[in-house]
Amino acid sequence: MTEETIIPAEAEVKEEKIVVGNVAVAEEAAQKAPRFGRGSGGNRGGKGGAGGRKGGFKKFAREKPEFDSKTISIRRVTRVVSGGRRFSLSVALVAGDRNGRIGLGTGKALDTQVAIEKAMKAAKKNMIHLRLAKNNSLPHDIEAKFKSSKVFIMPNKGRGLIAGSSARIILNLAGLHDVTAKFFSGTKNKLNNARATMKALEQIAYTHGEAPVQATKVGKDEINKEDK
Repeated sequence: MTEETIIPAEAEVKEEKIVVGNVAVAEEAAQKAPRFGRGSGGNRGGKGGAGGRKGGFKKFAREKPEFDSKTISIRRVTRVVSGGRRFSLSVALVAGDRNGRIGLGTGKALDTQVAIEKAMKAAKKNMIHLRLAKNNSLPHDIEAKFKSSKVFIMPNKGRGLIAGSSARIILNLAGLHDVTAKFFSGTKNKLNNARATMKALEQIAYTHGEAPVQATKVGKDEINKEDK
C-alpha cells in the first residue's frame, strides 16, 4: 500500500495567507512605482514633464510682413550652351501694401524658392507710390501700351473692382477700389499685361521725394526708452 502524506489544515491556511500577502505587496509596489507613459510626468509623453507637448514648446506670434505678394506666373525657361541645355525657373511676382504702394519684379533661378525671393527683392526695388483719390480710386482715366498689350483703366463709382488677368491682382494689392480695367489686345501673356498695367499706374504715381512718409508703429518698449 502506498503511503499518503497528510497535510494538516492549519498548514494549508498558512500557505494561502502567504500567497495572498505576496499579491497585496506586489500591488502596493506597482502603485508606488513611477509610471512612464501618456498622462504622467515622465520623460516623454507626459503633459507636465519636460518632454511633454504642451510644456515643452512655446508658440511665438509671427510678424505680419510689410507687403503682401502674389505670384503671377511661373515658367520653365531653357538656355542653350555649348554643353547642352540648361533649365531654370522664371517667376513674375507682384508686391503691395494695399495702401497705394505696388511693385512688379521677376526672378530666375534653379530653385522655385530662390526665384521667388529674387522676384520679391526686384518688386521692392521697383515699387511706386500711387496718388489716389479720397475713396482709394483713380483721379482720372489712364491707359498704356506695352508691346502687344494695351490696357485702359478708369474709375467707376460704387461698382467695385472690375478687372481680369494680372490687372486684377495688381489693382487689388495696390488698394484700389471702384476701378474698371479693360485690355484691348488679343495677347494672353500675363507678364506683358502686368507691365502694361504698371506702366499705366506710373502716370498717377508720386515722383521721387514727393511721396508721403509711411507711419511706423512704435512699441511700448521704444516709448519707455525715449522717456528714460
